[in-house]
Amino acid sequence: MRSHPCAVHEMDYFCPGMTLREVNRISMLGLAHIGDGVYELLTRTMLCRQGHSSVGTLHRLTVSYVNAPAQAKAAEKLQSLLEEDELAIFKRGRNARVNSVPQHADIGEYHAATGLEALFGWLYLQGKTERINQLFAAVMGE
Repeated sequence: MRSHPCAVHEMDYFCPGMTLREVNRISMLGLAHIGDGVYELLTRTMLCRQGHSSVGTLHRLTVSYVNAPAQAKAAEKLQSLLEEDELAIFKRGRNARVNSVPQHADIGEYHAATGLEALFGWLYLQGKTERINQLFAAVMGE
């Protein structure tokens, strides 16, 4: 029997509640892939809750938060808040070998952003939404 924080059905993709063992089988770049989506959804949700309604404004503001330089700064804010296992995941994600780097970011920023995304993906797949919310609030200064 599975034990996880989400009371979900097997096919609940909003709260997959995978076991730690299942999540740890996913590559760091795989975790960063899902974490990128999680981080962007959190950002979009925050902006809508703030009352932004113009799609142009929403897009522009989202892009200002969801890019390698901004995410690298976010990762820096979180360093002292991370638990030992979270920090280990962040570092493994940061050190993952990437094939390309966007033009608007330097390699260090891109690696830090990848670490942040891997952490958010790792937490999300385990269903640790409360922890995700704590970290996201800390990043956004809430």
